[in-house]
Amino acid sequence: MNEDRPDISVVVIVYNDEARLDTAVRSALEQTLRNVEVVIVDDRSTDRSYEVARGLATRHPGRVRAFRLDENSGGCGAPRNRGIAEARGTYVLFLDSDDVLERNACRNMLEAAETTGADLVSGLCVRVHVDSRGGKEVKWYPWLYTRTRTLESISELPDLLVFDTLSTNKCYRREFLVREGLEFPVGIHYEDLLFSAQAYAAARRITLIPNRVYDWRVVDKAAAKSISNRRAEIANFAHRMEIHRRVDRLLAERGLAELKFFKDVKFLKHDLVLHLRDLPFRDASYREEFAAIARGYLESVDRAAFDEVEPIHAICAYLLRESDWDNLLPAVDTLTNRDKISSPLVERDGRVYWCAEHIDGSDGDGDEGVFARHVLDVTGLGHHAKPVEKMFLRNVLTGYEEDERAGTVRLAGRITNPLGVVPAGARLTGELEFGARRKGVRFQTFRFPVRTLRHEGEFIAWEASVDLARGVRPLGVVDAVWDVRLRLGVDGVRTTTRLTASEPGLAVGRSPVRPRLTRLVADHIEPEVSARGHLAFRVPTREKVDALVGRGVRGAPGRLAKSGYRKAKGVRRKLTSGATKIRVYHEVFSRLPLKKGLVVFESHLGRQYSDSPKALYEEMRRQGLDFDAVWSYTGRPEGFPPDATLVRRWSLPYLKALARAEFWVDNQSYPLKLTKRPGTTYIQTWHGSALKRMGFDEAEWKLRTRGAQEEQQRVLDRFDRFLIRSEHDVRTLARAFRLKERTLLRVGYPRNDALVAARRREEATGVRERGPLAAELGIPDDRAVLLYAPTFRQQGGKQRRFELPFDVERFADAFGDRYVLLVRSHYLNHVVLPPSVRGRVLDVSAHHDVTPLLALADGLITDYSSVMFDYALLGRPLFFFAYDYEEYVHEGRGTYFDLLERAPGPVVRTEEELYVALASLDEQVVKYREAREGFVAEFGEYDTGTAARSIVDQFFSQWRRA
Repeated sequence: MNEDRPDISVVVIVYNDEARLDTAVRSALEQTLRNVEVVIVDDRSTDRSYEVARGLATRHPGRVRAFRLDENSGGCGAPRNRGIAEARGTYVLFLDSDDVLERNACRNMLEAAETTGADLVSGLCVRVHVDSRGGKEVKWYPWLYTRTRTLESISELPDLLVFDTLSTNKCYRREFLVREGLEFPVGIHYEDLLFSAQAYAAARRITLIPNRVYDWRVVDKAAAKSISNRRAEIANFAHRMEIHRRVDRLLAERGLAELKFFKDVKFLKHDLVLHLRDLPFRDASYREEFAAIARGYLESVDRAAFDEVEPIHAICAYLLRESDWDNLLPAVDTLTNRDKISSPLVERDGRVYWCAEHIDGSDGDGDEGVFARHVLDVTGLGHHAKPVEKMFLRNVLTGYEEDERAGTVRLAGRITNPLGVVPAGARLTGELEFGARRKGVRFQTFRFPVRTLRHEGEFIAWEASVDLARGVRPLGVVDAVWDVRLRLGVDGVRTTTRLTASEPGLAVGRSPVRPRLTRLVADHIEPEVSARGHLAFRVPTREKVDALVGRGVRGAPGRLAKSGYRKAKGVRRKLTSGATKIRVYHEVFSRLPLKKGLVVFESHLGRQYSDSPKALYEEMRRQGLDFDAVWSYTGRPEGFPPDATLVRRWSLPYLKALARAEFWVDNQSYPLKLTKRPGTTYIQTWHGSALKRMGFDEAEWKLRTRGAQEEQQRVLDRFDRFLIRSEHDVRTLARAFRLKERTLLRVGYPRNDALVAARRREEATGVRERGPLAAELGIPDDRAVLLYAPTFRQQGGKQRRFELPFDVERFADAFGDRYVLLVRSHYLNHVVLPPSVRGRVLDVSAHHDVTPLLALADGLITDYSSVMFDYALLGRPLFFFAYDYEEYVHEGRGTYFDLLERAPGPVVRTEEELYVALASLDEQVVKYREAREGFVAEFGEYDTGTAARSIVDQFFSQWRRA
């Protein structure tokens, strides 16, 4: 390489940023790669930016050069193009004057380019929020930069083209830029999108590196918004659309038209959304112009892209294309407030739609009608299955009138009533709540009754008069903003709504208030609309009070107060951290004496009152044992026994109970980092026999470091007793967890005692008792019951919707006159059923304890769930719908045995095969009787119906009352 030529030219563009230019340039000059030059291009600033640039050039001759455009270009394109022309380096980087390069950025990108011969090297950009407390950092699409990889074409990684549209976290071979004639467009915003697309498409090789290279320094409270954030200007949206059209033409010309689909998906769920959220704040003329610009481009969007985004994204795009403002603006409210139900919704033919328009009559005919019904179908969101207290309903403000002299405000609104969830005859109550907005603190609130509530079909109309002058008593300094909520009562249950102020200019004025301190603080309150479109009120403090507060904050008392507040907040954060709680458990609670008779129960990490811990607890209560019971819960403590002490998992009372307990009883694992005390006995009931490989039999566990394996073994060694239901458990679970023989308790599972008893009663009497659960679920006497209980499906996130692998409506049509199908998804998944299958298919996932459902079912449909081992005890037919068997077995953890060979019932792969197998339960009972008996003998030999009693006799008999 020519020693006179810089390795890299860093092009720094600047406009009216004299204060930060020096920092940006210094980040380039202080790179660990020394052979770097800086080319500063000033876009005809009106401040001293160019003088600062020339001063830097004077202080660093040969390393910094400064240039100035003849006239301001109004964007980033022209100064960057000038920088490319003036650059002398083998490679070119772009840096904005308000950002900085990571210290090793140039070295890392140069090495990658020289090693791979790439035309373009891209690294990780990090958004640094400089005015946030603690300097919040957000990585820019980090999944693209998890490892080093080289692409021969952008088509190998469409996400790179679609998501990382920045030009500034990249290093370009200058010869490549010149050869391809690559320049930024001038006179149009969003130039990065087009330039990056051109570079991606033209590059013969692209290398991505996992190194941080660029700090995008974001000032959230900047006085002047950046060009891309000036969305109130319609030209901003017009420029974005024009850039998208140019990128689409580029892809077509380069033979990369297939990439447009991926770009369309991102457009629907990101680019368009940025502007849609602002529509409620814009006037009618802006909205019409916006729709006119968007409509043409939306026509070019691949309809298949609508299936790849969230339903509300697709709905908003479709309604915008149709200029249906009556339905679009409520949809935008949901787009901004994701859990809000903003439309009354409509049900047609067993499906739920966002609105009736576009799906009925002439609008619903032909391909367009099919597409409209497809997009507007929101059945999968499950709103039809929610009770009113679980709904966050849209409450749009329709009237706002102030009587400044009296200090009262008259408010009126309409609350959405989706699918008539609020019946016409319901008893309605309401109150408005004004609450001071204080982050992390529940501050003072004031409430006012809603005198008028009217049921109007699709809406609930309301009116209220609020005496702000007497009713709201702010301090005025620490409670400047007040949020408003309407709490609606429907037949005794309550849901909370926010007041959506979607009509610009509706809520204006000022009302007198009486502050608690002095009228010098404030004497009135004014309405405002929050960023999410909700009505709030602000108490504007007077200028001299602001100045007084400002001086106090800047002075020594203020500094002392702020320092004390920060320290107190830090102490609070430290005291509530996980590390502190673990220390408190070991160093404080574990030194307290054990409490005799204290038993802590937990099922599925506190999510449920279920399984063997429940069965054992109820046996202990049935026998009248004298003990103190503590149950842990996660989320809401619903469904747990009233005669036990409930503690939230990971709370201090939870940790104290565990530290002092004589017994731990659970079916999964107590927190891994808690050491069990020697005097505590841990009875691990576990949650099912194993088909898939577990513990140290998993490849993932085997690949862990020795230290990690030893740590895991210490966790497993806490088990004093581990329940065994067959020798299969010994060969699998016990071996995989490396449990000692003395730990194993061959008594079966307490949860299965009820199933064994049910079979014995049935065999003795010849009668199958359904019990109260059938009546509770509304199951007719002439219908057999099938239970579908699949295993957990990893679909991302904490809890995701589980898509049923068969057409549930078709199932209901085929078998609805013979069977009622109960669907119970894994507790980490959830399922949504369409209203068309009401009464024929029921979602019973909310029933924590599966045992009563198993006892009720005349047949079980599963896949690989361990529930197969439990249900087999009943001697009833099992069906295995293994539609993804090869993927599950070979791409997952693997299995201990081949289900295809050992299943005690038909194993089917397709929906058609499933329906054939379900045609006759009686036939399956006879055909697989011998297989079921052999299955039970091998996998449930110790499940004899006495597990709970046996455990009580061995461990808790001393607590029997005399």
